[in-house]
Order: sequence, then C-alpha cells, then structure tokens
Amino acid sequence: MTGPHSTLDPDRLARQGFPEIVYCQSKTAAQVADNLRALAAANDKAFGTRLPADRAAEVLAEVPEAEYDALSRTILLGKPAVSGTHPVAVVTAGTSDLPVAAEASATLAFLGHPVRHFNDIGVAGIHRLHARIDEIREAAVVIVVAGMEGALPSVVGGLVAAPVIAVPTSVGYGAAFEGLAALLGMLNSCASGLVVVNIDNGFGAAIAAHRILSNNNS
Repeated sequence: MTGPHSTLDPDRLARQGFPEIVYCQSKTAAQVADNLRALAAANDKAFGTRLPADRAAEVLAEVPEAEYDALSRTILLGKPAVSGTHPVAVVTAGTSDLPVAAEASATLAFLGHPVRHFNDIGVAGIHRLHARIDEIREAAVVIVVAGMEGALPSVVGGLVAAPVIAVPTSVGYGAAFEGLAALLGMLNSCASGLVVVNIDNGFGAAIAAHRILSNNNS
C-alpha cells in the first residue's frame, strides 16, 4: 500500500498479530489522516500514537469520525471490541506518569485487551501498593510505569507471578536525567525476568504485552 508520502504495511496484522500503527509526531495532519484512512480500509480500524494536541483538530477535521484522547495523545478510527479474556494491569508510581500509562492502556484497548488501572501507588507510600497487590496478581501481564528512581517495577516484580514490563518515564528532578536514572535502575533490577522498554514508551510496553498474551493463547 504505497502513497505519495508513506509505504504502509496492511499485511502486518496477518504476519505479526497486530496491525501497523501510525506514529503521528512530525507528520502533517494530511499525512496522518491519509494513513489512518488507508489502514482502516485494510483492517477495519486504525490507531495512531503521539498526536500532539495542537494538531489533533486538523486531523479530526479531515477524519471527523475518529476519536482523539488528549491524555494519551492517541487517535482511534473504528470501534475495536474487547476480544481478549486475560486482563492487563497498568500500574503507575505517580499521577505524573499517567500520560505514558494512558498510551499503554489505549494501545491495549485498541488491540482488544481488557485493562485494569492502578494509579499513584508508588514506593513513596508503599502501603498503597500493598492494599492493591492481590488485585494486581489477578492480571495476566503487568505493566509498571515509573519515573524518578524507577523502583516500583522491581518491587512489583518480586510480588507477582505474571510477566512484568517496566516503563521508565521522564518524570523527575535534575538527577533523573529525563528518565535515564529510572531506565538504568530498571535494567539493573534484582527482580528476575523484568522486561524493560525505552523511556516514555507506553506503546512499546503494550505491544510487548499483546505479543505475550497472543503467544499464550495460540
């Protein structure tokens, strides 16, 4: 599927189990709209990430049937239904981590997975995690989003049996180095088997969870 500005991959769903998703940042509104329409024609639905709020109105003017979510900066064309039976827990250390967590949640919802949210339960008040840990243990995969020193995924990783995917965020003061401190802390976790994605990459965490669940269901 080739156009004047993009060469799309409509067969990705059949090949990998998830469709191509539009990365909207740095694209014009017309390019985003073209790609969403083309992918929706191929797969009955389309999804875009990292669409800046100041460009969303332009895209919606060209694709008025689409839905934009400002917190996650995602745009949806079509109505995906929940098809998965295994819930994914999306856990945030703090309220400031919500935009990254929302990107993960929106991506999971687009891919048909039920999502449960556990917000603002970081290690600064560890009793908040203890109060919810039994609920978190019910999830098939756990995504943990944290900035600052990035400690929460290690704690959760030592308390649950499900795969844990850690997402460092660029939240924190100067020595956090825009998420690098959290990233390095997660990579050096003593919780065995912790999977770590890149800084602020809620989308990547959701795709990893989807692939884990799709493999388990096959």
